[in-house]
Amino acid sequence: MVTGINPDNAEPEAFSISPNYPNPFNALTTIDYRLPKTLSVKIGIFDILGNRIDLISDGRQEAGEHRIIWNAADLSSGVYYYKIQAGDFAKTGKMLLQK
Repeated sequence: MVTGINPDNAEPEAFSISPNYPNPFNALTTIDYRLPKTLSVKIGIFDILGNRIDLISDGRQEAGEHRIIWNAADLSSGVYYYKIQAGDFAKTGKMLLQK
């Protein structure tokens, strides 16, 4: 779920993403990222085998700072990956769910 955008800040000049926090996490983790312009953004969550288990964002988003909170309460402990795609930019991060 996208929980916020901060339109008051100057638009970033480049795409950036922070590692999810907390990590390891129990049920909820947060991913912050910044868009330099309005882009189509897709954020998927994958298991260790590469199967997509959740799609937490898929659509156009305005330039600026964004925050996503992912709820993994229904999943088992283990390693998961998030992949964010925005325009030509793509990045994958590793997360550890501990219950």
